Amino acid sequence: MFELVAAGGWLMAPIIACSIIAFAIIAERLWTLRVKRVIPGPLVAQVWDWAKEKKLDVERMQALRAGSPLGRILAAGLSNRNASREIMKEAIEDTGRHVVHELERYINTLGTIAAISPLLGLLGTVIGMIKVFSAITTQGVGNPAALAGGISEALITTAAGMVVAIPTLMFYRYFRGKVTMLVIRMEQQALRMVEVLHGQRSRESAEGQQL
Repeated sequence: MFELVAAGGWLMAPIIACSIIAFAIIAERLWTLRVKRVIPGPLVAQVWDWAKEKKLDVERMQALRAGSPLGRILAAGLSNRNASREIMKEAIEDTGRHVVHELERYINTLGTIAAISPLLGLLGTVIGMIKVFSAITTQGVGNPAALAGGISEALITTAAGMVVAIPTLMFYRYFRGKVTMLVIRMEQQALRMVEVLHGQRSRESAEGQQL
């Protein structure tokens, strides 16, 4: 393996660095973007129980913010639960933008690696072919060994760039789609909570007026 890397020339170093960075980002995002971590299943029901029982104290709100991205969005709405529906939605949307930014962390870097890896391989191909033509110019075509070094460098760097770029691009597309799906689900749950809370408040106001 070391001989293969060495035969690829100095451009193998940035290609290998790109592969290491891409692997680290993929592993980190796979762990961070788990559905159970971003959108805990029983969270909305638990928050609704706290709201009905008037148990939304400071400690629970802090735990809600720290627990998950969905918790941060719900906490933003609950902090303004006594305000109008529009103010609650604005608070949720503002916090949601910050949450989306965190969910998309490193994904653009992954896309950049997917874009530049084949270009590095292509650059290696060009450099290898330049060496081939230089060898032909100085030694002619009668010495295959003189041509083999440039040809192998061209092929190895091209293959290495593609090997890094293909899975990186696949995971880049996968993570972009997953973030979009998570954001939509969080928006749906947050807006449902807003409607339920305001519906309850409207019913309580109507009951109070009747009494």
